[in-house]
Amino acid sequence: MQPHVALGVGLARAGHSVRVLTSSDFQELVESHGLEFVNAGGSTEAVAKEMQDLLEQGNFLKILKKMGEAANELSLEAAKRGLAACEGCELIIAGLGGLSIASSLAEKLGVRFIPAYLYPYSPTREFPSVLVGIPQTPLTSWLNPLSHRLGQQMMWQATRSSTNRARREVFGLQRAAFWGASEGSRQPGDLVLYGYSPHVIPVPRDWDDRHVVTGYWFLDESDDWAPPSELADFLNAGPAPVYVGFGSMGSKNAESTADLVLEALRRTGQRGVLSAGWGGLEKSSVPDGVLMVGSVPHSWLFSRMAAVVHHGGAGTTAAGFRAGVPAIITPVLGDQPFWARRAHALGVAPPPVMRRHLTVERLAEAITQATTDAAMRRKAADLGKKIRGDDGVARAIEALFQ
Repeated sequence: MQPHVALGVGLARAGHSVRVLTSSDFQELVESHGLEFVNAGGSTEAVAKEMQDLLEQGNFLKILKKMGEAANELSLEAAKRGLAACEGCELIIAGLGGLSIASSLAEKLGVRFIPAYLYPYSPTREFPSVLVGIPQTPLTSWLNPLSHRLGQQMMWQATRSSTNRARREVFGLQRAAFWGASEGSRQPGDLVLYGYSPHVIPVPRDWDDRHVVTGYWFLDESDDWAPPSELADFLNAGPAPVYVGFGSMGSKNAESTADLVLEALRRTGQRGVLSAGWGGLEKSSVPDGVLMVGSVPHSWLFSRMAAVVHHGGAGTTAAGFRAGVPAIITPVLGDQPFWARRAHALGVAPPPVMRRHLTVERLAEAITQATTDAAMRRKAADLGKKIRGDDGVARAIEALFQ
């Protein structure tokens, strides 16, 4: 949600009225940045916790099936609230999670709709789908465009039933095509925004100019934000620590995960800042040299770390790149393995280790490399400098209103 809220903040500063339709989990995030919040119903965090076992297995097809079941329960409410929220609007922007309902809303109301993705989603011959990773060799590269179509269909088929129900019962629209809307059905000039940096993924040569890669959409802390005194004191008391947090990727045994992390930190002699996230880490007491924290802006925290260990979510990965410090990525599903592989290819992270394969030994080895490899640290600093030179939100707004 954070990158899309950042885009909303930029639009508001440009003089536009912005309304954000999302689950109640993000009400404070939206309203604390001066945007109007509309509750779409349901809870993203609750759904994630219900899928905990599937998330840890990393079986994306089973996760999509479960997501489809959850969507059947939530889509009607989201459609009704969305219809009220979008009355009188001139433009609807949505990321992948809200794509089907948003495009149906735009069709119902007769207003412009623009998708705003956080990773490549349109087909290209240059690399495989973020969601359907295939080995890259001269013999397999011909499969790249097909992999993107497959990734699109995986997402669409998971929500097709719930979307068509909402189209019928709420919007009074015909059923969507079985294969959904394709890239080819979009009109010439229809814009697609991508909120990531071309320094991380160069723009594919086979994309036309309607596909605009803007740079990341960062949501910085407000001018009056200050870190908790306990955190400020901890950072001042010793060398830069290693951040460890798994964001929305919880764990059914958060305490044992914390024990694994603490032992890896002990073996490497590193101080640590552990973020609980949505249940990914949990520990009632930690040793000296380690601090458990709640929600702290990554834009402030990461640049003060020696390295950042995380799950590879698009927003967290972007914040780590921007901070200019090495990453250690332990992906679970979806786009996370893609970002982990990309970070390693850029030379700013050790080889990724899937979360389900994480051990004390593997994490300790990665921490040692990230904190001592001079070439990796230099490449991370160089990449951070380039990304900080971008203004992704400004570029997105320029493209929107050009």
